[in-house]
Amino acid sequence: MQAPTDSHWDAVKRILRYLRGTVICGLHITHSSSFALHGFTNANWADSTDDRKSTVGYLVFSWSNTSFMEIRQEYKALAGGTAEVIWLQYLLRDLQILSNSALTI
Repeated sequence: MQAPTDSHWDAVKRILRYLRGTVICGLHITHSSSFALHGFTNANWADSTDDRKSTVGYLVFSWSNTSFMEIRQEYKALAGGTAEVIWLQYLLRDLQILSNSALTI
């Protein structure tokens, strides 16, 4: 936002064209007596051409309706970091590189 370029303006125009074309779309809420959770996730590694950041998104359906789960970013980061460190511990153990110290996050 401090130094927008022509490519940023092109992206803004593309978003506005998308929004104009989807103005009739919406979420349809219906009543259902059965409870079932269905989750969908998507991730793009270094997808942004501006800053090469990765993006992650998810959507959870319950009772045949859509609900966006809100989880604080700190907890998501903690869970992701914990999973990564545990995975690395298993990898190092498989490579027979053992550590005597406790896991610190």
